[in-house]
Amino acid sequence: MSFDLGSPTLQGRLVRLEPLDQRHADDLAAAATVDRASYGFTWVPTTSEVSDYIAAQLGRRDSGLLAPFAQVSTATGRAVGCTAYWDPRLWPGGDRLAAIEVGFTWLGASAQGTGINVEAKLLLFAYAFETWDVARVDLKTDARNARSRAALEKLGLHFEGVLRNWSQSWAPGEKGRLRDSAVFSVVPEEWPALRSTMEARLARFVSSESPAE
Repeated sequence: MSFDLGSPTLQGRLVRLEPLDQRHADDLAAAATVDRASYGFTWVPTTSEVSDYIAAQLGRRDSGLLAPFAQVSTATGRAVGCTAYWDPRLWPGGDRLAAIEVGFTWLGASAQGTGINVEAKLLLFAYAFETWDVARVDLKTDARNARSRAALEKLGLHFEGVLRNWSQSWAPGEKGRLRDSAVFSVVPEEWPALRSTMEARLARFVSSESPAE
């Protein structure tokens, strides 16, 4: 049995998550080129790789493994990064989704620290828990990526531990090697409190974007 992740568009105040498409290529190429200093452990395409990157994500989508999104700034209408649902896991013997991972996430330097990441996570978590009724949402990052780990902990996600030699490394010079992955998760009992925390954090960014009266 399989579960159709579909192609939802998730609308927020600062970001709109649109199903990823080649039409986003030019914006993503521009976003990924500005300052790549924060991408040491993350798969972020270079300008010449963007089209192939999108094609690879769409191939994963067509296989049922992934629902990729472009993160589109509502202020500019331009794509400033990507994210995805992936690795859907079903309840035993059924076609109902039990768990999903949020991953393949990156933002251009100009969109980092603007609240877009917070709102994108909020939209993805809310859809997973409130539409799909999942029992778990998880995220993984390179265990050495202190910045990513700190951001996930600040959001209030539960740190579960480190899986050794778990997945492909994206660090420079480590092609073909495996990385240790730090695992974070949210379960339904934690979701209401986490939602409130994320909404409070987001409110500070939304307020700063509001025009003065």
